[in-house]
Amino acid sequence: MDNFLAIDFETADHGADSACAVGLVLVRGGRIARRAAHLIRPPRRDFRFTYIHGITWNQVRDAPSFAELWPTIAPFVDAADYLAAHNAPFDRGVLRACCAAAGIAPPRRRFICTVSLARATWNVRPTKLPDVCRHLGIPLKHHDAGSDAEACARIVLAAAGAGAELERVSGR
Repeated sequence: MDNFLAIDFETADHGADSACAVGLVLVRGGRIARRAAHLIRPPRRDFRFTYIHGITWNQVRDAPSFAELWPTIAPFVDAADYLAAHNAPFDRGVLRACCAAAGIAPPRRRFICTVSLARATWNVRPTKLPDVCRHLGIPLKHHDAGSDAEACARIVLAAAGAGAELERVSGR
């Protein structure tokens, strides 16, 4: 539990390769060590989910592509023993699709899913990120990638503090 990366992606459209924002929160020694949030220029101009996250093509048109941003993201991933995400299958799928589109080998790190973790540790239902944050008193600006990633990190830390068995909760 000591060293992990909480990660959150926002996407522009239904394609898993359409990341338009990423939030990264690196936890080392059980404490938040680094935070970063970046806009990403997705491969298509079509934005279907602006109504969810507020990001538009005009905001990302001059942002780096995922491939261009990868040298900034990779050190966060490399410093982590595992990755954590709320609804990990989604974020793992976005990471893999963006890596594939960029010709980058996806990181070989297991994912912890904080949806499963919240259910197993506190029996929180429903387990949408705002619900879990409300239950734990974690501040959240939902669908802001940096805020979502930090909330995810804080959920993992709270679960570890509550004695949760993190090895049993994965985001397959």
